Amino acid sequence: MKAMIFAAGRGERMRPLTDHTPKPLLHVGGKPLIMWIIQALAQAGWHDIVINHAWLGTQFAQILGDGHQWGVRLQYSAEGDTPHSALETAGGIAHALPLLGNGVFLAISGDIYTHFDFSSLHHPAKKMATLSAPHMHLVMVDNPMFHPQGDFVLEQNTIKNTGTPRLTYANIGLFDTRDFTNVPPHTKAKLSPLLNTAIEQKRVSGEYFSGIWHNIGNPTQLSQLDQSLRTAQS
Repeated sequence: MKAMIFAAGRGERMRPLTDHTPKPLLHVGGKPLIMWIIQALAQAGWHDIVINHAWLGTQFAQILGDGHQWGVRLQYSAEGDTPHSALETAGGIAHALPLLGNGVFLAISGDIYTHFDFSSLHHPAKKMATLSAPHMHLVMVDNPMFHPQGDFVLEQNTIKNTGTPRLTYANIGLFDTRDFTNVPPHTKAKLSPLLNTAIEQKRVSGEYFSGIWHNIGNPTQLSQLDQSLRTAQS
């Protein structure tokens, strides 16, 4: 099964750093954010990875290459090269379908840092692949300070839109390409409408992760994580 790393966002809140460097290529602990993810995926047995990109996207292949140094195969889904050419999450997935093929895939944002064990998702992914209807599976975390209201309710391993307490989607999930085949190609499309429909149809499972997870949104958060990793390495 394949994994997709989302790396096409402009990173407006991270400017001016992202005026010259895509957000996932900003360094923490001595290497780009996205490199931490690639290495974690490789160690967890996800060896076929698609990376979408837009703004300054040619830098990804220049820096990461084809992935052979980590024992993975990297492919790139280009969405354009302007600050506003990114196709959003669902649009990006639809655009990358020729590379993703058919079936279940792992999706993860390229601007998070986490100790989540990606190998734990092989079992639910294989189970999803046997289902007649497409399903989704979300990893949920405690609400960070910048997102106190959370996103969804996790109740008995099922994701719901109503109730309490609410948790935050960790931007780590399993999806089925069948949910994206009707998204018009080359158009911006958010994930939330498709996700909400799947939740209403009880097609979304979830799990809770209590370990290290950071969503890097601004230069202060980037600097804090960088200092933390460098301290841990010293």
